[in-house]
Order: sequence, then C-alpha cells, then structure tokens
Amino acid sequence: MKKFLDEIKKDIKFKTSGPGKKLTDDTRSKPEVSKSTAHGPTRKAPTEGAQMAGAAALARIEQQHRPKVPTSQDAIRNQVKRELEAEAAATAVSQKNVELEGSSVPHKDPSCFSVSGVYFICPLTGETLTKSERELHIKEAILMRFSEDALEASIMMIHTFNKDKEKVQTAVDIISKYVDNICKNPTEEKYRKIKLSNKVFQEKVSRVDGTREYLQALGFESTMLPVEGEDNPEEYLVLPPQESEALDQMKVNLECLQKGEPIRAKLDRQPQVFRPSQHAMHFELPPDFYNLTPEELKKEQQLKSEVVERNAMLRTKAMREKDEQRERRKYNYALLRVRLPDENILQGTFLAWEKVAALYQFVRDSLENDWQPFELLAPGGHKLMDDESSALNENNLAPAALLTFSWDAAVQADIAAAGGKTTDVLKPALLKNIKTLS
Repeated sequence: MKKFLDEIKKDIKFKTSGPGKKLTDDTRSKPEVSKSTAHGPTRKAPTEGAQMAGAAALARIEQQHRPKVPTSQDAIRNQVKRELEAEAAATAVSQKNVELEGSSVPHKDPSCFSVSGVYFICPLTGETLTKSERELHIKEAILMRFSEDALEASIMMIHTFNKDKEKVQTAVDIISKYVDNICKNPTEEKYRKIKLSNKVFQEKVSRVDGTREYLQALGFESTMLPVEGEDNPEEYLVLPPQESEALDQMKVNLECLQKGEPIRAKLDRQPQVFRPSQHAMHFELPPDFYNLTPEELKKEQQLKSEVVERNAMLRTKAMREKDEQRERRKYNYALLRVRLPDENILQGTFLAWEKVAALYQFVRDSLENDWQPFELLAPGGHKLMDDESSALNENNLAPAALLTFSWDAAVQADIAAAGGKTTDVLKPALLKNIKTLS
C-alpha cells in the first residue's frame, strides 16, 4: 500500500513540477505554466476515500493470485460450475470464430432442410439438446445430482468429466488399493488416512475430477493433522473406524466405481412419417451431418467438378477403397427413409457408424405388428442383413438414403390363407403426426 501511495505522489509531483524541472528540485515556488497545459485540469491528490478504495482493490488483486482450496463439496461444486461456465463461454467464442471463418461458404435457408438438425436426449433429465448443448447440460445435471446421491454423482463425475481413460483407470486402481487395505486391516489407523500432499495422490488421484468427492461420499473427512518434524499441520482425508457392515458396503461402492461408465447423451432418432411423395429421394441435410469445417466444405464444393473426371479415369481397387473410406469419414450421421408397403415413408436419424441392426430395431419399434418378419432393401436392391456385422456407412447409407420395406413373403401368405385382414403398417401414434414432404 505504501508503494502504491508513493507512486501516486511521484505522479502528482511530476505533473505539477512543469517543464525543465527535476523531481528532486524544490517545487515550493510556482512554476511557469506552459501553453500546452494552461487550460488542462490540475490533477489533485487522492482523497482519503480514494486511498481506501485503492487499498481494497490492491487486496483483491493479491487475493486473485492465491487460489483457495475447496474445503467442502459445495465449494467444489461451485468451482466446477464456474469452470463449466467459462468452458461454455470459450465454446461460444470458438463457434463464433468458426462461423466467421466460414462466412464465405453459402448458407441455405434452414426451412429447406430435410431435418432441422441433430438432437440428443439427456439420460439424466430427459431433455432434448443440440450438439453444442449436450456436454455442458450433462455436467450440470451430474452436479445437481449430488444433493440426491453424492456417491452415484461422484462416480458419474469421475467417468464423464475426465476425457483421458488411462488416467481415470489409474486413479480408480489407486482408490481400490485404499479401500482394499482398509477392508483387510480395519483396525489399522494408518490405512484410514490419506495425506493430500502425498506425491502419488497429488499426481494420479487429485488431478482426476470427482475422486475427492467419491472419497468423501465413502465417509472420508477433511482433517488438519500435525506432521512429525513440521511446524504446521497438513490436510488429510480421514475415515472414521468402520463396522463390518459398513466395510461390506464400501466394497459394493467400490465395485460401482470400477464398473462405472461415462454418461453420454443419446441420439434422438426424431421419428417422422410422411405421406407418399415423389420427393422421397430428395435430401437437403444441415451442416450438423457433416464432419467437416466450413473451410473444408468450401473446398469440397470447389472439387466437385473434378469428380466426373476422376471417375472417368482407370483406377485400381485400392484407389477406389481409399476414396470410399475417405467419403465415409465425411459424415457423422445418416438420415434414412424407409418406403413402406402402404407407400408411406418412415424417417429417422442415425450415427453413421451404427450397425444395420439398429436400423432394423428402429423400424420394428415403429410397426403396429412388430412380431412379423420383414426385410429392408438398400438402394440398388441388395438386402441388408439384420445383424451386427456391418455399419450403415459401410453399406453406403450415409449421409442419406431411401430404403424399401417388404414383409416376409411366406408369413404374408400364411396370414392371407388364414383370412387375416390388412391393417396399418405403423403405430397410430406415428400416423397421428404424419406430414407431407415438400
């Protein structure tokens, strides 16, 4: 503070001393006022209130360089929430920069797209989210879950907040050793204490988000304990003595941690039914479907004229396969339509690398009589196998395709012979919202 005031005094002395004067000169006699400063306001010395405000600001600045260590779950959650907000702000800025970089790429009217975009469903809240919203929303949902079940929330946090799976596995293995030692030696106090400044804990456990919350959910408590040979106490996580039933529950909780999986938003199929239309094979996809930046999209548009020339060339099988693999990587999603026997069209959104079995299951879940066997024919007429052997993009169904549905002929013949009546193919709930393709 003294240095701060001295700087202000020097600045005032410099302003009022006039030209040709040194700061060490006696300024008791009034200096000649130069023309350039004759009409300028004279800077006054700071008032007592200003000095107090300056001292408070200096204290705040110094405090900013001294990060506080959270001492409770509430403090930790608040800190994580602030980090999430900062991450969201950074993502928004990044997205804006991408939009500016791709401003030269022509944009289409959103109303002309076959689907408005790609959406996801949060498994914790059930809310529908865009691609940019999903990650932040899931993190916030996990933090909110601490008030209901801190143990479950901490396990979700460990497996979802941390992207490096190897680091997560290392932290889980170390925590497993802590718990195993406690369960094998329940009366040994040393196994129930974790020194937070321990090198292994610092480098391999504490750096993984959610590990401290998990240990606290197991029953560990933050405690300051004296250290032999040290003047100041250090922070430990200490577990009180446990009964045998509590130890058995710890083993169960540890197994939950070991089997934990990241919480991921589920792709919203956006099922939609359309009336018979000659536009069924016409697709206009939004940018969400493409695994390309705006600049790459622009380049793709420029290279379209070369496709015809390239296809006219004699190319080896290896060259064709390389081009096919490159083409597959361009798309993240696939918009698929299935033409039904009544000529209505069923539409759904899929991940480009999902298996064909997922498409069959989507169609089956939409049928009124889901027990009846059926087949799906890809463009070109070849039958798609209902199994996990191949992905949608491997069958050239990404980014969009129109497939043909057909009932099993033998089963249909048996139904007709038994006098069965033809009913609507799709469930009434889907037909209720049928639309017309434009």
